[in-house]
Amino acid sequence: MHYIPTTEAEEKDILKQSGIENFDELISVISSHLQIREKIGIGYPLSEIDIEEELKTLSAINQSDNVCFIGGGIYDHFIPKAVDFLAGRSEFYTAYSPYQAEVSQGTLQYLYEFQSMICELSGMDIANASLYDGATAISEACSLALSVTRKNKIIYSSLLHPHYINVLKTCLKGFQAELIALEENDGRSNLDTLSSQIEKAAIVLIQSPNTYGLVEDWGLAKAKMGDANALLVAIADPHSLSLLKSPGACGADIYVGEGQSLGNAMNYGGPLLGLMAAKDKYKRKMPGRIIGKTVDKNNIPGYVLTLQTREQHIRREKATSNICTNQGLLALRATIYMALMGKNGLSKAAQIAYQNAQYAANLINELDCYSLKYNRGFLKEFIVETGHSAQQVVEVCYKNGITVQQPEYDSTDTLIQIAVTEKRNKRQIDTLIECLSSVK
Repeated sequence: MHYIPTTEAEEKDILKQSGIENFDELISVISSHLQIREKIGIGYPLSEIDIEEELKTLSAINQSDNVCFIGGGIYDHFIPKAVDFLAGRSEFYTAYSPYQAEVSQGTLQYLYEFQSMICELSGMDIANASLYDGATAISEACSLALSVTRKNKIIYSSLLHPHYINVLKTCLKGFQAELIALEENDGRSNLDTLSSQIEKAAIVLIQSPNTYGLVEDWGLAKAKMGDANALLVAIADPHSLSLLKSPGACGADIYVGEGQSLGNAMNYGGPLLGLMAAKDKYKRKMPGRIIGKTVDKNNIPGYVLTLQTREQHIRREKATSNICTNQGLLALRATIYMALMGKNGLSKAAQIAYQNAQYAANLINELDCYSLKYNRGFLKEFIVETGHSAQQVVEVCYKNGITVQQPEYDSTDTLIQIAVTEKRNKRQIDTLIECLSSVK
């Protein structure tokens, strides 16, 4: 209530008109254990000048000039300056995401191009105009599969990113779905158990590269599924798809991924860009929006919001999703980035990242007290096992201008997760090696 610009008298009048005596009565419907009664530590109100100084002090704590070797789903890829310049133009930067029929042709066109590029990367027939992030895109794929197959079993690899698994479990609470995890085998999903579990399954979720950075085999997963009426969902960082066999070529029914690596900065973890593409037969079950191309009565090309199968439009209770918007600006950045890089440029950047990662892994594996936990089947990210305290290693590197991280799932304090993109040069990698070797 303190942030609502009303006077105390106005607040009392609002409460009276609502038939409520006071604010405590208004929130009485909230369980007492969920109500915060004590002070929450945000301090007293400050002037605009004081707030600005406080924010500067807080921002100075971040060492944003450190060399970044962290990954875990968000990566420090090179972004051409043209992406910032073009996406920062007022026509784009202030535009609302496509919603009504009067949305501009320019917005519709770049989203149509975005969809086309995602289809080319993923090997799928149709893509939507983006979703909120990779995690919610996965839950949307599950919702689609449950609707199509009329089954309620969801099989997912335990090597999905931990955030993906948490969001999946949260979003599917109301679906009464049975979630079954495929266990790992030496850093990869144990697909040998898939055949015995596929009966009555609606969907199988496999991430490649997985949360360890290792490449999985979507083709083998599809083969293990046999002729079961279940959908295979391939989850992947789109940057990796310029090197890997596409999900469509591997037999996947749906592709989803986190699109941050396509021209979007790390931004301390967000906002993010959800990608989703599928086979043509699922187009009317796709969430969000799908932009189409047509011609008018004068045979002039134009772009339209072709499908919007959500509850605020015609489908009401038959809506496939409650997704009510898309990440328009981030999708624009991804479109500009992919157009600038082109097919060859994107794969070249991925190849450089792969070579850099292999170089770093070779040097780390030669250090005392450090070794690669798994084999070399990774592209740009890998797990290192250390005889030191992993937390100590992270702190030593940080103090020397290098940022690495512990995996979220590590409870042993022995693992370090390292991601190496095309931005990292030999000097920076050698400095990382020096930092690691200096830990005693």
